[in-house]
Amino acid sequence: MTENLQNYLEIATEAALAGGAVVMSYQGKLKDIREKGRPGDIVTEADKGSEAVILEILQRHFPDHGILAEESGKGGDRQSRYQWAIDPLDGTTNYSHGYPNFSVSIGLFIDGVPKVGVVFDPSREELFRAAQGLGATLNREAIAVSTTPTLADSLLVTGFAYDRRETDDNNYAEFCHFTHLTQGVRRGGSAALDLSYVACGRLDGYWERGLSPWDITAGIVLVQEAGGKISAYDGSPIKIETGRILATNGHLHDPMIQVLSQITPFPSQWRESAE
Repeated sequence: MTENLQNYLEIATEAALAGGAVVMSYQGKLKDIREKGRPGDIVTEADKGSEAVILEILQRHFPDHGILAEESGKGGDRQSRYQWAIDPLDGTTNYSHGYPNFSVSIGLFIDGVPKVGVVFDPSREELFRAAQGLGATLNREAIAVSTTPTLADSLLVTGFAYDRRETDDNNYAEFCHFTHLTQGVRRGGSAALDLSYVACGRLDGYWERGLSPWDITAGIVLVQEAGGKISAYDGSPIKIETGRILATNGHLHDPMIQVLSQITPFPSQWRESAE
């Protein structure tokens, strides 16, 4: 299995680099930016072009594998043990505004478990790679999570779901609370990069809801292989279909679980009055 994982990792890397090249070829030249039904959830020709080249590479090498891609949905053999989760441009809003925080994310489930992950930041030329049992790297050099021991010493990151305007299930209150307990909380805009940064120690912890499998599959492998911890908000094993994730360097996991269990979300009426 280890040899197979190495092969899957190499092909995923080839696909991510090709997708990143497409993304950069469109930078500053976008002509077609559209919303996909929810305010702020947009798609561009760069997303579509990147996904097309990624799919071509994966399907050429693994025609019997399943596909779950952000723009084209499910494809390939949906009953296969092998399912690829693809985000051809994670951080499209950032990208469309010229804000350099976006990535290509490719992860592989085997029997429902994330086993391989590649996240490529084409603007910084940073390539994050991991496979179960093979460790995690940044530009081919080994990486590890931070050793930050307490929330008071930590730098965290989160994101806000596209439906944040309509749902009471939001993390605004959590954001404010963690901001008071830590050295800061960032909002990067690319879940794949957020997880990659936890994996390499730039950030100490990450939590978010409203996510899709293609947002986090690759990053889960990266954090775990870098020595970090992944779970649901309450510390139980993560269920990717819920869209919620807690990722930390391990030291901060229990403290973050405790805080998350105590916070009541801001109600929709508060957001309406604020607007």
